[in-house]
Amino acid sequence: MPNSDSRGANVPDILPDPATPSRSPSMASTHISLNYHIVFATKDRQRQIETSWRSRLHEYIGGTIRGLDGHSHIVGGVEDHVHVLAGLRATRALADVVREIKKCSSLWIHEELRYPGFAWQAGYAAFTVSPRDLPSVMRYIANQEEHHRVRSFRKELVDFLSRAGVEYDPRYLD
Repeated sequence: MPNSDSRGANVPDILPDPATPSRSPSMASTHISLNYHIVFATKDRQRQIETSWRSRLHEYIGGTIRGLDGHSHIVGGVEDHVHVLAGLRATRALADVVREIKKCSSLWIHEELRYPGFAWQAGYAAFTVSPRDLPSVMRYIANQEEHHRVRSFRKELVDFLSRAGVEYDPRYLD
């Protein structure tokens, strides 16, 4: 029997009929696009990443990203630094991902390549990348060797930081 308000007007029942299936809206899915261009260097910028095993290192880093449920678009670099373009899940903190990449790749270099003196620098730089810019960043990373014939890593990093509006202390760039 319908309820009535103070004026006697009929008001629909507010409790659902137990015989009727619930039609409440469900929680929407989460949809994200979190692409990062990550750059990090060897300790003291030593030229330790040898050409003979560089591509294997890049593949290993890509595998580490996939192991963290990320998408490795491309990994590249030269003898003293690495560029990573990766899509990450919202549940992964960027700092944790970078720490894991450095830890795992350093361990791999020590054990697999028997290179005990290898180490990464503590810091890193990371920049978000829109989906429409992914192809140009991928080309940039793929051409690192050619690019660094005419441009130093420091100059490259300063340009990235400046374009992104990131404040930095020049003392920590070397």
